[in-house]
Amino acid sequence: MTGFGGPEGECTDATGDVFIANFAASNILEYAHGGASPIATLSDPGYYPVGCSVDLTTGNLAVANYVTTGGGGQGGVVIYKDAKGSPKAYTDPKIVSMSFCGYDNAGNLFVDGLTSAGTFAFAELPSGGAPLKNVSLNQNISIPGGIQWDGTHVTVGDRETNVIYQFAISGTNGKKAGSTQLTGASEVSQFWIGGLRIIGSDPVAAKVRFWNYPAGGSPTKTITGLVQPVGATVSLAK
Repeated sequence: MTGFGGPEGECTDATGDVFIANFAASNILEYAHGGASPIATLSDPGYYPVGCSVDLTTGNLAVANYVTTGGGGQGGVVIYKDAKGSPKAYTDPKIVSMSFCGYDNAGNLFVDGLTSAGTFAFAELPSGGAPLKNVSLNQNISIPGGIQWDGTHVTVGDRETNVIYQFAISGTNGKKAGSTQLTGASEVSQFWIGGLRIIGSDPVAAKVRFWNYPAGGSPTKTITGLVQPVGATVSLAK
């Protein structure tokens, strides 16, 4: 595949197209399923895009970002309607830099990031484009990791402990419903959950590993020969 400039988070849409947050180039690249060259490029000028997610109820693309070096203001999350054109931006006064984001099955978007003090923060952008609202989780998370709907709960990763937590979100609170320890990982940044399997990228170890989900434990498969893999997603053939 070509066109990369510091690729970070990845996501797929309902047709299997893959979107890659092209961090250093301040854009998002779209690839067709199985494609090797971009079929579209979305601009995110003045920001470093980190994570992305596609709303399967609308086709909208969400991208979490933070301000480029020397830039003013703060990061946020931008929404590209139908994954095209110019985005609409949303910010949260509490979160100065956004990391990853993920939609649930109802089109609600969840984002994580860091406060000005460098602590973890979590927020929701409800379906329909209402303002971001902060959500308190009853579990300490040190370093923001990936976010994904697993079919029942919103899952959030902690890159420091390599644990994926499952949360039931109600209003401005998230109650922990379970956890998955990714044994053997150095620092899983983003992950992809499909049924009873979870795939996590580990840039520190330069590996991608497979684990059972939600059981976790030791990896069942490891992919090597990579250089700092950050993103993880799966494009399913139609």
